[in-house]
Amino acid sequence: MPITAARAGGVKEQCSSGAVRRIRTALAHAIVPLVLAAVVVPRPCDAQTVEATRIAGAAPRLDGRLTETLWATAKPLDTFLQRDPDEGAPARERTEVRFAYDEDALWIGARMFSTDPGAVRALVTRHDREGSSEQLIVSLDTHHDRRTAYTFAVTPASVRIDYYHPSDDEDSEDDGFDPVWQAQARRDSLGWTAEMRIPFSQLRFAAADVQVWGVNVVRSVPAKNERSYWMLVRRDEPGWASRMGTLVGIRDVRPSRRIEIFPYVAVDARRTGEIDRADPFSEEQETHARVGADLKVGLGPSFTVDVTLNPDFGQVEADPAEVNLTAFETFFEERRPFFAEGAELLEGRGLFYSRRIGAPPPGDANADYAERLEHTSILGAAKLTGRTPGKLAVSALAAVTQRERVRTFDAATRTFGNTVVAPLTGYAVVGAQQQLGASGSTLGGVLTTVARDIDAGSPLADVVPHNAVSGIVEGRLRWAGGAYDASAHFGFTHVRGDSGAILGLQRSSRRYWQRPDASHVRLDPRRRSLGGTMFGINHSKVAGEHWLWDIDYWQESPGLEPNDIGAFGSVDDRGFALDLVYRETKPQGWYRSYSVAIESTTEWNFDGVHRASEVALEFNTTLANYLQFSSAFWHNPRGQSDDLTRGGPLMGTARSWGAAVELEGRDGARTEWSVEADGEREEFDGWSAELQGDFFFHPGTQWEIGISPSWELGEDPRQYVMTVAGGRPETFGSRYVFAHVDRSEVAARFRVNYTFTPNLTLETYAEPFASSGRYHRFGELPAPRSHELLEYGTAGTAIVRNGDGSHTVTAGAESFEIDNEDFNVRSLRSNVVLRWEWHPGSTLFLVWQQDQEGDRPFGRVRPSDLWDALDTSGDSFFAVKISYWLPVR
Repeated sequence: MPITAARAGGVKEQCSSGAVRRIRTALAHAIVPLVLAAVVVPRPCDAQTVEATRIAGAAPRLDGRLTETLWATAKPLDTFLQRDPDEGAPARERTEVRFAYDEDALWIGARMFSTDPGAVRALVTRHDREGSSEQLIVSLDTHHDRRTAYTFAVTPASVRIDYYHPSDDEDSEDDGFDPVWQAQARRDSLGWTAEMRIPFSQLRFAAADVQVWGVNVVRSVPAKNERSYWMLVRRDEPGWASRMGTLVGIRDVRPSRRIEIFPYVAVDARRTGEIDRADPFSEEQETHARVGADLKVGLGPSFTVDVTLNPDFGQVEADPAEVNLTAFETFFEERRPFFAEGAELLEGRGLFYSRRIGAPPPGDANADYAERLEHTSILGAAKLTGRTPGKLAVSALAAVTQRERVRTFDAATRTFGNTVVAPLTGYAVVGAQQQLGASGSTLGGVLTTVARDIDAGSPLADVVPHNAVSGIVEGRLRWAGGAYDASAHFGFTHVRGDSGAILGLQRSSRRYWQRPDASHVRLDPRRRSLGGTMFGINHSKVAGEHWLWDIDYWQESPGLEPNDIGAFGSVDDRGFALDLVYRETKPQGWYRSYSVAIESTTEWNFDGVHRASEVALEFNTTLANYLQFSSAFWHNPRGQSDDLTRGGPLMGTARSWGAAVELEGRDGARTEWSVEADGEREEFDGWSAELQGDFFFHPGTQWEIGISPSWELGEDPRQYVMTVAGGRPETFGSRYVFAHVDRSEVAARFRVNYTFTPNLTLETYAEPFASSGRYHRFGELPAPRSHELLEYGTAGTAIVRNGDGSHTVTAGAESFEIDNEDFNVRSLRSNVVLRWEWHPGSTLFLVWQQDQEGDRPFGRVRPSDLWDALDTSGDSFFAVKISYWLPVR
């Protein structure tokens, strides 16, 4: 591999792509032990170097004009190569980027030439909203570990964008990274210019007299479909930080103490739409005031501690509406900034789910009336993140939630009381990952613990365990420059508590140990602990010219219980998956790229029961005009479900066939859109169809309008209804009742945003939602493993619909009632947020939210029913929050 010497501020030849390809091909076909392959690999092409100039005298004026002599004398970084549209060709638009520094900050001055300066796209959006404007992107590997990086970008409208790359992947972005830095841009007759000032206090780097950092610079011109790199990372190559050039010249700069304080004050008022006059706790209007603070402290040059006291997340957007007819919990995305930033190292394959912290109280007041409590209060939380010079990444988080009491009222005796609905709880999680070798192999792990202060024998002791511990160790071996990898993981969980809480875990939807035909698990009401393990292995080819693959085996034992602080839908699983992909990344004729994938997945439980399988064929392409088309076809053969009867015997699942297609507009277009349609047909008259789209418009440089509608129809022939005693001997003396459910659901998410300046925005969001379900064709499971239902009204049974919508079933000498389960709901969730960054790092929020809902007489919903959601009643919430960034040197 020919490598020429680099010169400061200059550019060398790119490495020979033919040589790289020949080396890769030789490695791919050589029979070499994996350990040797992990060491003997082609080194990334990293010889390009740029030098930062020391600023003598006063710092530049941050105005984006580049009028200072400094920017005329510093040597530019100015040779860029395209990745799109013509990979490897010189950039069509000339770019010059210069680096400078003083004792406090890294400065970047850039000139972006344009052949059509009047067409430079400069949409005004809020901080961190990329949109489709041009961008200058600077990515810095300040640890020079060739794995992680900080990215800073600016648009011609002076919109700042920042994120962190926790792994060696350009698309791996932690948007929670929110440093305090400045940038200004100006458009002129040549194109546009930009200045960026990045304080050293916002970066982590080793304490050394001479700094050597990795760097790459990207210019994105979406209007022309052009993306050019100083250090080209080709479409079929893995890596990001590992393929950067080198930034030199920074000397005698020391990391600061990095002490930052963010005190806040918040006031809110809630107005309730419907008041129950008999409820003494129901108030038409409530007001609250809170104070709190966030603290950020640097520990040495590479670690940071974040602390939040009495945090407030009133400005966070609400979760989307849903009607969940399953037995499983829905896991929503974490949107609270403190918990979202830097969480990748703590995830532990589902062992840590930060939304457990501050979740709704687990206890029930068990009273006629009780105070409403939407979540437990977080007294405080602390987080440690950093990376050592030895390439060991560490992250830890601890939090304490308050013991929650609610007042209660007994209507019969007219007496008040109180009850504890949430214990004082401590949460802790720590993760570490060591990088090994030139290709970025890793070895790491995560350990979590939950401790609750619960009195033995109290009502809460029958609901949640006293303590829980979980952990995982995971290793990943990468070779051939990161093109191949193999990984393995092993995890465990252990919970302890009163027998009532452990019995609840055994009976939960994650395991259903009470299943009467299960031979590998047994319900034990005397147990006071529960433990389990998880294990998996994987081999993948993630880069290369044409062929990619992924092979996985995983298992989660029946006793695995991570959900005190984790997020698992079910356990008692064994699975195997194989994905094989053929792709073409070189444009030719009608396409710019395409891929064809064959996927196969099979799952069993630990009793050896085949639960489910799927075979799928996928085709994805980017057309010559940059439109993107995707399609998928799949087949699911019959299987056996161990959770459909919700604690009963196994039940057969239907075979099904499905297809989906999606068409998406050109990336970077001023108007963004996509349309997706999918459908599925299964045995026993089951079917589903869904149509959804996303449309975003920019009618001016400061307006953004978005709408995301969806419409779903279908019939589920196996919806669980209830379990009734007195059933057939074949089903162990119980009746497992099911029904066909006609489902119809329509929703839309509307966004209208106006950006006065990148630091002052008004954002509105509304989500009308309508969903209906009609239960019919009731029946019961006739025998374990049966795919058919014994439908009521046949085989000597009778069913009568009553006037209130309920049903009476007669089967021999037995009769029972089925409640009216039909539903037709409407809801409207909306919020308006005025966000003003009135001082660097300091923000004022004005928030108005509405949460409305209501029921309607049954009828299949249609798109026009969305407007009916406007007539529902609900609660209104208004809040003011102001925070101030106070840096302490």
